[in-house]
Amino acid sequence: MQWWVNKSADSSFFGYKTHIAMTEERIITVAVITTGEKNDGKQLQVLIEKSKATGMEVKTVIGDTAYSEKDNIAYTKENAIELVSKLNPSITHGYRKHEEEFQFNKDAGMYVCKAGHMAIRKARNGKKGVGTNQVDTFFDVEKCKRCPFKDGCYTEGAKSKTYSVSIKSAEHTEQMAFQESEYFKEKAKERYKVEAKKSELKHRHGYDVATSSGLLGMELQGAMAIFTVNLKRILKLMK
Repeated sequence: MQWWVNKSADSSFFGYKTHIAMTEERIITVAVITTGEKNDGKQLQVLIEKSKATGMEVKTVIGDTAYSEKDNIAYTKENAIELVSKLNPSITHGYRKHEEEFQFNKDAGMYVCKAGHMAIRKARNGKKGVGTNQVDTFFDVEKCKRCPFKDGCYTEGAKSKTYSVSIKSAEHTEQMAFQESEYFKEKAKERYKVEAKKSELKHRHGYDVATSSGLLGMELQGAMAIFTVNLKRILKLMK
């Protein structure tokens, strides 16, 4: 079974989010309703487990960037599920400030600043496989003190000058390769189906505004709206 996930909104607001799982036939299988501040990516594993509990076999998940966090990549890999969800651009391109001012010398394995000074050593920060890791490269601070480009680069009185680059985890590296494949690109095009379903819920069934207060009231409203759109879809498929 191929499967889509999405949420109502990703920005800050007063209200609720509805995270849904939907089959390729556009039948909603699971919905998790949370308060607005809840992280979207954290709901993925819950949606998958709830879908499995109903007897569904999940082979592929198609979702937006919110669902490609590291834990979800590891989880889907362990469960033999393809995760068609693009990585956050900050992960794909790395966290590099002033990228144009530092170039990597592949022969020396060190970064060189725009003044032509090469780093004198480097060190890795963080534990392998845990959290965000980075490599810190250290420059000769005496050269930095006399550098004509020191404004905005070197802080007067600083005892060291470093340039840091984040390290991609094994999970992120594999996902980067996967998202460049033709298979991934073709599957990603099908995300419009869940967007269309969200639009149907909101504009045809009044699911853009809560009709009562409290999470329980929202869950009841969601159950009725989702039951209605599912019934409509089933009747259409039966024709």
